[in-house]
Amino acid sequence: MTQEMINFAAENEVLPKIEIISADRIEEAYERILNSDVRYRFVIDMATL
Repeated sequence: MTQEMINFAAENEVLPKIEIISADRIEEAYERILNSDVRYRFVIDMATL
């Protein structure tokens, strides 16, 4: 069943919604998580380290 879902997502271009943040915003992102103020997954831009 899981593989079928992955195949469906790939075939239909179903992508996760993300919010890219710079490394200097990690603490802000963590506070937002604690405050339930997150709409998308956070992705850290590793080029900003």
